[in-house]
Amino acid sequence: MPERSNLWGGTFDITLEMEDQSIENGHRHYYDRSAYQSPLEDEVKQGWLLRPAMDMEMKRKKKKRCFNINPTVLIRTLVVVAVLAGFVALVAFLATHRHHHRPPPVQDNYTIALQRALMFFNAQRSGKLPAKNNVSWRGDSCLDDGNGYLNGLEGGYYDGGDAVKYSFPASFAMTMLSWSVLEYSAKYETTGELNHVKDIIRWGTDYLLKTFNSSADTIDKIVLQVGKNSPENCWIRPESINYPRPVILCSTCPALAAEMAAALAAASIVFKDDHKYSKKLVHGADILFKFATKGEGERYAGGSDPPSNFYNSSGFWDEFVWGGAWMYCATGNSSYIDLVTSPGLAKHAKAFWGGPDHGVLGWDNKHAGAQLLMSRLRMFLDFGYPYEEMLKNFHEQISEIICSYLPGSHNFRRTNGGLIELNHGKPKPLQYVTNAAFLATLYADYLEATLTPGWQCGAKFYPKDEFRDFAKTQIDYILGRNLRHMSYVVGFSDHFPQYVHHKGASIPGYIKHQSCQEGLRWKESKKPNPNTIVGAMVGGPDKHDGFQDNRSNYNFTEPTIAGNAGLVAALVALLDGSKTGIDKNAMFYAIPPFSMSRLPPPPVGKP
Repeated sequence: MPERSNLWGGTFDITLEMEDQSIENGHRHYYDRSAYQSPLEDEVKQGWLLRPAMDMEMKRKKKKRCFNINPTVLIRTLVVVAVLAGFVALVAFLATHRHHHRPPPVQDNYTIALQRALMFFNAQRSGKLPAKNNVSWRGDSCLDDGNGYLNGLEGGYYDGGDAVKYSFPASFAMTMLSWSVLEYSAKYETTGELNHVKDIIRWGTDYLLKTFNSSADTIDKIVLQVGKNSPENCWIRPESINYPRPVILCSTCPALAAEMAAALAAASIVFKDDHKYSKKLVHGADILFKFATKGEGERYAGGSDPPSNFYNSSGFWDEFVWGGAWMYCATGNSSYIDLVTSPGLAKHAKAFWGGPDHGVLGWDNKHAGAQLLMSRLRMFLDFGYPYEEMLKNFHEQISEIICSYLPGSHNFRRTNGGLIELNHGKPKPLQYVTNAAFLATLYADYLEATLTPGWQCGAKFYPKDEFRDFAKTQIDYILGRNLRHMSYVVGFSDHFPQYVHHKGASIPGYIKHQSCQEGLRWKESKKPNPNTIVGAMVGGPDKHDGFQDNRSNYNFTEPTIAGNAGLVAALVALLDGSKTGIDKNAMFYAIPPFSMSRLPPPPVGKP
């Protein structure tokens, strides 16, 4: 700690001053006692001892010097010192307690990247923007969305660069962000981003609550999408949109509804201290999950989600497991864990099927996320019968998945630059890579929290740090440690994509209103985007580490909120966690103490 100093930069050591009792030229003189050395020290001492004779001395015309401590000056000095010390103490107290002052954290690469990745969500906001949105080139937009539908559909997030709001990926993004907060709230707080990320989540969940009748007990429809991709001959900022924005509703959409339930359930735990809002989220999640399953659970016989131009769901059983697991964490209602651990549901979901997308967590495939979440229940809570067998299966499956990410596994190819090809060489690979990095780091932290040194992957034992190292290599690749030496996160490092597929970023902010055709010149411009969309993670390179920085090629250059949510989760997980690991208990706050009320049946043939 630095040496404490007073308001003027000196120390708090006090030197008393002595007063000269004699008068020279009509002035009274003061001396520093520690610096003054009297040439007549013996005479001074005698003067102190012979004070009764001072009357005679005063009659002498010769002036003699003597020294004494004036009580009035001493008292005044002590009073001033006390007042100054009290003032300094008050300032220190107010700085510490009123403003919650903390020493500034060390800004490493992951911290900087995290702060910028969160800023991307500010740039994607729709509706009436808050005063401190901190994106100068964005303004209010699409204020009339959903007029005539319930209380309107203003707000939420644009999915990518074309100003369309999709409920499916937005819900997955909010679920991932909430999960990261529940595990790593201490790390968010250390970086000063906890309130920011919670504000991002709430902006998203406030909108999701508008997409259905969240105050009712039952619902028969939810909003699938607001807006549509504008025609090819239209390139316009969200703030200038004046064409109709249709609201697409859905009456049978089990995957979407279950994912929305997961988002609201996870967020209800994040906002558990705001009892009214948390209760509202839980209620919304409950009616969404019932709408998704029609109350039939594993016996669901309804239809699938309708087709869409983008974000088509390949199935819904995995969302039933994922959503049900989050519902159990948010409510503690045993009916949810009964459902998600039922062998019939796992069979429907193909939870233990080793297909090509096994272990690839994304907006459409929740298997790996659900399995890790269920394994968390097993690792930190002692459930026993009748849940142990299925929880153990989930635990074994996620362990195999995490092992499959390691370089020694042959499940997934890697580019020459080292990027794991989780989507098998298809476009937009980075969104899956960041999710895998988050799962691997979280898995390592679960091992750390249970004092488990590592895990056996086939014939080889891997220390837990190997899983974290995998995550680091992938995130480092995204941040610039690749063959192109390019950061795929905009605004991070000096070399990043300049032609991001994003209408708002590609048109100067001073242009307030324009037609679709007038904006085409900015789409076709050979100049870099005039606005830097800080923190946006673009789609990423191809399987040969190649990248086309081309505004028209969205496979390479378009960012999405689902992709950035995974990036944020991975980055906060990878922050130095030697003293701030996971929060083992926050996620389980609603789960009551487990009681072994149901004992396993006796072995066959025995009474």
